[in-house]
Amino acid sequence: MSKPLDGRIALVAGATRGAGRGIAVELGAAGATVYVTGRSTRERRSEYDRPETLEDTADLVIEAGGHGIAVPTDHLEPAQVRTLVDRITEEQGRLDVLVNDIWGGEKLFEWESPVWEHDLDNGLRLLRLAVETHAITNHFALPLLLRNPGGLVVEMTDGTAEYNGTHYRSTFFYDLAKWSVLRMAFALGHELGPRGATAVALTPGWLRSEMMLDHYGVTEENWRDALERVPHFAISETPRFVGRAVAALAADPEVARFNGQSHSSGSLARTYGFTDLDGSRPDAWRYVVEVQDAGKPADTTGYR
Repeated sequence: MSKPLDGRIALVAGATRGAGRGIAVELGAAGATVYVTGRSTRERRSEYDRPETLEDTADLVIEAGGHGIAVPTDHLEPAQVRTLVDRITEEQGRLDVLVNDIWGGEKLFEWESPVWEHDLDNGLRLLRLAVETHAITNHFALPLLLRNPGGLVVEMTDGTAEYNGTHYRSTFFYDLAKWSVLRMAFALGHELGPRGATAVALTPGWLRSEMMLDHYGVTEENWRDALERVPHFAISETPRFVGRAVAALAADPEVARFNGQSHSSGSLARTYGFTDLDGSRPDAWRYVVEVQDAGKPADTTGYR
């Protein structure tokens, strides 16, 4: 089987579950050595208190055909991130792909609460987890990534620049966090492009993450059972779909054409031709605009 990323070194920051895990696995499937970081380990859980662990992600990377290395890291702690990058430098001498998928804010935002009613401590911590962590990681990791031409930085967010630029994302703190990451990729594009690297903002669609499946009381095997209650969930996708988007970007010798831009898993599937695990190509953000936000009945015909 083709391994287009054989010999490449990747760091997926925030890889314990969800999109980060899907990205790590697909980079591994493409042959990469993938360092995966997060705060939930087999010895200690984060405040999410969920069963997924960093070591499990590393094992899945190995099963997919790559080399997975779990490094527990709190990306709010500069010393820990510095130590992480020092380790990659010592062990590999290079970094080809950096994916900033650090989030941790699921239990901190309050849907539809205006800023003056939202819990302030939770809102500020959300911003630290969603934005400050990315800045810290970029600060320490980018000098290593720039040692060799062709490096790629993927800033993971929720929503494209086009969509978020004209839509309020349900709460002040959530909206600000997700827009900040989009702008981060734009700014990095200006700083990395002239130095031979590429920065891209990327969003999955409606993600069938572990937490989302639990929220609807379904599993990946029977996820369609949730459609009676949430019909538009029909457009949802697995975390591996956005993972294949990152793997395609990383393997593209002309990826610089996307520098500073915002893309979705669905839009990149049209560009590169990859599919989700079921062979479909869900184009969630086009669906959201043309069907869900337009108030039409759920119908994924032509959208996956």
